[in-house]
Amino acid sequence: QVQLVESGGGLVQAGGSLRLSCAASGRTFSSYAMGWFRQAPGKEREFVAGISRSGNTYYADSVKGRFTISRDNAKNTVYLQMNSLKPEDTAAYYCAADSSPIARTYSKNYDYWGQGTQVTVSS
Repeated sequence: QVQLVESGGGLVQAGGSLRLSCAASGRTFSSYAMGWFRQAPGKEREFVAGISRSGNTYYADSVKGRFTISRDNAKNTVYLQMNSLKPEDTAAYYCAADSSPIARTYSKNYDYWGQGTQVTVSS
């Protein structure tokens, strides 16, 4: 069992930055690939970024070059650094844990989910 708690969301102007954190419980954090997803009102949940057990990273085209995912296994935490934010980045952001060694992009592959943190980007 893994429990995930996100933090770091908020309101920011376009062009600004935020860093999301996701703290995981349990001693097996390093055995999971981790992902960040987001869901805007009226839209489906979409993959944003993922990081494998070994630290390989993957990004959606819409955030490539602006967002950076990282993990600190000693702190059981995964981060999402978001720069050059746009109004279209506004959504609830969720972190998720995948028992696969690689970070997959399909949400149904993930085993555990956090409760989400809201990111709002004003124009």
